[in-house]
Amino acid sequence: MGSEKSGLDRLDQPSESPGSGPHVVVVGGGISGLAAAAALRTRGLTVTVLEGSPAIGGKLALGEVAGVTVDVGAEAMLNRRPEATELARRSGLAERLVHPATSAANLWSRGTLRPMPRTVMGVPADLRGLAAGGVVSRAGVARAALDLVIPPTRLEEDEDVSVAQLVERRLGVEVVERLVEPLLGGVYAGHARELSARAAVPQVVALLQSGRSLVRAAAKTVEAAGSMQEVPVFAGLVGGVGQLPRAVAASAGLDVRTDTAARRLTRRDGGGWLLEVGSAHAPQAMTAGAVVLATPAPSTARLLGEVAPDAAAELASVEYASMAVVTLALRAADLPETAGSGFLVPPVEGREVKAATYSFAKWDWVRAHGRESNDVLLLRCSIGRHREEHALQGDDAELVARVRAELSEAIGLVAQPVDTLVTRWGGALPQYAVGHVERVRRIRASLAREPGLAVCGAAYDGIGIAACVASAELAVTQVLDGLVARGE
Repeated sequence: MGSEKSGLDRLDQPSESPGSGPHVVVVGGGISGLAAAAALRTRGLTVTVLEGSPAIGGKLALGEVAGVTVDVGAEAMLNRRPEATELARRSGLAERLVHPATSAANLWSRGTLRPMPRTVMGVPADLRGLAAGGVVSRAGVARAALDLVIPPTRLEEDEDVSVAQLVERRLGVEVVERLVEPLLGGVYAGHARELSARAAVPQVVALLQSGRSLVRAAAKTVEAAGSMQEVPVFAGLVGGVGQLPRAVAASAGLDVRTDTAARRLTRRDGGGWLLEVGSAHAPQAMTAGAVVLATPAPSTARLLGEVAPDAAAELASVEYASMAVVTLALRAADLPETAGSGFLVPPVEGREVKAATYSFAKWDWVRAHGRESNDVLLLRCSIGRHREEHALQGDDAELVARVRAELSEAIGLVAQPVDTLVTRWGGALPQYAVGHVERVRRIRASLAREPGLAVCGAAYDGIGIAACVASAELAVTQVLDGLVARGE
């Protein structure tokens, strides 16, 4: 299909100054797309970002509760890998970078809140501590102890199994249900029996290479992490991580067009790409020397259907989980005594809340802003797991009522909140099924045959902010390599 296709009006192209380089279109205004666009701009290219919704940011979003602006999507980024925090610094937010005041979490297990044992993604690092904590039964601890004596487990280089299959083989079903599942639920809103070990918990796969026992390898990892206590695991931003998307766009001077959906992608006669954008009734044409697709897997699959059908088929098979964040503001005098930064809930408990974060305890700035706004304390709960969309049925008032009922059981909260906010994230979290790493490899191999076309985002190499930024940087490298190959 050429650029002269009838029925398409020409969408205004960005003006290119001498030396500005080829025009690159980034489809998707979440943090992955914005990071890719900013990186392309620093390399002298003209970039346009297309976002189908009214606002940029994706799952990085802010909301106001009782007069306090807080994160209602992602609220933290990894600090021990550099991509996200460096992006924040480059975007003018260095002075707002902060770290959690506490990271001590609990598990709501067997009818009470118990301290989270020391683990590596659910693999216990201390069996005596595990026994003392009561999260796992005596029989479960005894089964986990077999890890110390049974033959080592090895995965072939191209072999993948589910997280549950790997951990249960070494440590038994209770460790999976009581420790691994709540952690995976908090990160992926997924299930250990469906998620890929290599994609979802690569650190656990790495433990297999450290010796005979997962427990002993986990203990060494935790000990090594303890020596890095001066380097916090996580970082946030005063005022919320949801500030990052706008800061990236503003600092890079990005041309961002919201409410502008990309509907079709085809090759352009003579090289490059043609996008149909806008409404289905009045589509417009936009040409590009290169395209980065930073959209969720289903949208990316639709756009790749004509130009890279193999990659499109792979992406179409990626499933997503929906969830909701329920934020509550309470009078300080009404909140029962709490410990740590919150709690996770094993799905075997049959609860709807899968995680609760005491935002007032985790982030000093949230506590300070709450004090300034009628002396309130804010906390948030997340509900919803993969294929359990029924948990999200009902209006906002129903979701708040169900969350309050479970908080009453967990921490004795009975007071009426001052304010509440329900934020629904439909199809927000990609599920890394067994074989995901190989799937991503095949997707990128397919796109390598299309110079000037790349993908990035949470569907590929990790759903955290740092992983998304790293994915964006890889896409930029692929796009630039493609442009060089075409002599542009």
